[in-house]
Amino acid sequence: MQVSKSIRNLAAGLAVSMAATVAVAEAKKDIVDTAVSAGSFNTLVTAVKAADLVDTLKGPGPFTVFAPTDAAFAKIPQDQLDALLKDKEKLRAVLTYHVVSGKVMAKDVKPGMVPTVQGQSLTIGTSYGNVTVDQAKVVKTDIVTSNGVIHVIDSVVLPN
Repeated sequence: MQVSKSIRNLAAGLAVSMAATVAVAEAKKDIVDTAVSAGSFNTLVTAVKAADLVDTLKGPGPFTVFAPTDAAFAKIPQDQLDALLKDKEKLRAVLTYHVVSGKVMAKDVKPGMVPTVQGQSLTIGTSYGNVTVDQAKVVKTDIVTSNGVIHVIDSVVLPN
């Protein structure tokens, strides 16, 4: 009986240790590399490259990025998206509007206005267990990177 309890404890300890190792390994990637490896942020990565923001988002940060998925970008009519990708200044403004200085984990989010790297503020809302950024719904939180955190949103948010 004592042996089986020891084995259970050892197994539980190994599982916790392995989970911690995986989390640390994932956190070794920066925001850009994490987005690339996720496979659901291809349009965002293309936009970051077109706006020459790769070096910034690979920098020390820390940054909090509200990252629209490919499905979020697909909500934008193709001609408008193509035009945005060609207008470097506007594209930089849109992308940096999705970035907040510092590392803000989901448990620390509070409703209100949050200044972005772009200069304007996002409106964070919390109601009925949902968190919104402007009108976009946060669908996944706390993807930890080496230089910040990513929260996934279901729409592209636009500055005024």
